[in-house]
Amino acid sequence: MFAKLLLQNVSEQNISKQDLPDLLIPMPLHPKRLKERGFNQSLEIAKIMSKQLNIELDYAACTRTKYTQPQASLPLKQRANNIKGAFQCARPLTGLRIALIDDVMTTGASLNALAKAVKAKGASHVECWVIARTLLD
Repeated sequence: MFAKLLLQNVSEQNISKQDLPDLLIPMPLHPKRLKERGFNQSLEIAKIMSKQLNIELDYAACTRTKYTQPQASLPLKQRANNIKGAFQCARPLTGLRIALIDDVMTTGASLNALAKAVKAKGASHVECWVIARTLLD
């Protein structure tokens, strides 16, 4: 259902095929968190997006190498520091337009940290596609 909603939003943007990203990267989970949860919700959404939009999906391009406290459990001011240096990208992304897929964005600290890692590997453009955005007080 979440992927369908995101697909609907993308189609409403009237993005031409040539302006779509070259690659989808779901928000990686640390292996320990993946084991606890049993699945990566962002990957499940990205799989459907990839198929429907005919965009390459690479769930192994970037990894979460630092185990962190869940961002939602931290005060806003601590989130950027908590996630700093948590992601690494092994694949060269030179010149690629990337869409990062995540379920919920609160402060954007996780997506920002992942975007920095993707840009460091040469991505020319990075977008963040999320299902929901929480409101901050």
